[in-house]
Amino acid sequence: MRFTKKGTGIDVAKAEQEILTAYNAGVNYFDTAYVYSGSEAALGEILERSGLRDKVYIATKLPQYLISTKAAAEKYFAEELNRLRTDHVDYYLMHHLTDIAMWERLKNVGIIDWIREKKASGAIRNIGFSYHGNTENFLKILNDYDWDMCQIQYNYLDEVSQAGRKGLQAAYAKGIPVVIMEPLRGGKLVNMLPGQAKAAMADSGRTWSPAEWGLRWLYDQPEVTVVLSGMNSRAMVEENCRIADETVPGTMTENDFAVLEQVKKAIFANEKVGCTSCRYCMPCPRGVDIPGIFRSWNTMYVEGKTQGRFQFAQAVGLTREPAFASQCIECGKCELHCPQNIPIRVKLKEADKDLRPLPYKIGINAARAFMFRGSRK
Repeated sequence: MRFTKKGTGIDVAKAEQEILTAYNAGVNYFDTAYVYSGSEAALGEILERSGLRDKVYIATKLPQYLISTKAAAEKYFAEELNRLRTDHVDYYLMHHLTDIAMWERLKNVGIIDWIREKKASGAIRNIGFSYHGNTENFLKILNDYDWDMCQIQYNYLDEVSQAGRKGLQAAYAKGIPVVIMEPLRGGKLVNMLPGQAKAAMADSGRTWSPAEWGLRWLYDQPEVTVVLSGMNSRAMVEENCRIADETVPGTMTENDFAVLEQVKKAIFANEKVGCTSCRYCMPCPRGVDIPGIFRSWNTMYVEGKTQGRFQFAQAVGLTREPAFASQCIECGKCELHCPQNIPIRVKLKEADKDLRPLPYKIGINAARAFMFRGSRK
C-alpha cells in the first residue's frame, strides 16, 4: 500500500530492495489488496524473480464491496492470482467490512461455499476479514464464522474505537490470530505529533523514536500476532525489524504507559468534546452511536477534517442500521449516565453539522445503498 510511486505505477526496483531487506531480516508476511494500485503485481513480480514465493506468506483481499455473485468473487480472485504470479494465497481476507450486514450479503450470494471450495483445492490456505467499524459489529462478525484470522485498525489512539482492545482480546480468547493495520495511523503518530507530545517522549529517559513508541505499545500485548507497517524505505524496514526483534510482550513499564498518556493528552488538546468512549451513554434508544460520532468529531480537530469525516463514514455512516445524530429525539437518557457531564444533546447537533455537510450526506447515503444492496436483516 505504501510502495513508492514512479510515474503512473510503482517503483518496483526500490520496492524490491525493501522487500529483500525485510526478508533477510526475518519478515515472512506480506500484505496487499486488490485495490492497492499496482501493489499485487509488484509483489508478485518481485517474489517470482527472487525465488521467494514459497518462502513467505502472501495476504491479499477480496474487494467484497464489488461482489454480487459467486462468479464475481471467482473473477477477482483469478485476477489476483495472475497479478501475484501464484496458484494460491496464504491469507485471504474479506476486505473492509464495517457491519455484519456486509458479511451477510456475501453469505447470501454463496461466499461460504466458494470459500470452502477454494480451501479444499488449496487455492486459499486461510480465510479472514479486515475490519473498520464499531466494536459491536466486529464481535458479531467474529462469532458468525470459523475464521482463521482477522485484521483490525489498532494503535494507542484507537484503543477504544473500531474493534479496539475489546475486539482484540475477544479474538485472542477464541484462538484467532489478529493482524494489526494502521499501527502508526498512516504515519500521523510520527509526523503529526504536537510539540508537547514530542517533549514527553524526549523527557521519558527512553531513546525511542515516535514510531518505536507506537510499535512497542503494540508488541507489548501478547494478543497481537502481526503488526503491519507501511514501510517505504530501507531505513524504515531496518528500524521496524529491529523494534520487532527486541520487543517482548509485557515489558513496558508503568512510566512508559504514563508517557503515552501524556502524549495522548497533548494530541487531544484540540478535541471538541471530552468523550472517553466509556459507553455509559449507550445503548441509545434511537440507535445513535454517540461515542463513535464524538470520536470522529474529535479526529476532525486533532488530525484534520478529511480524516475525521472518513472515520465517521467507516465507523458510523456505513452501518446497516442508521446511527446518525439526526435520529436523536433529545430524551436525555444519555446525559443522566455520562461521567463527564457532557451536554450530549447539544454536542450531537454540533458534531453532525461538522461531520455531515450536504456533499458528505449525499456520498454516505449513496455508499450505504451500494454496500448494503441485497443484504437481509
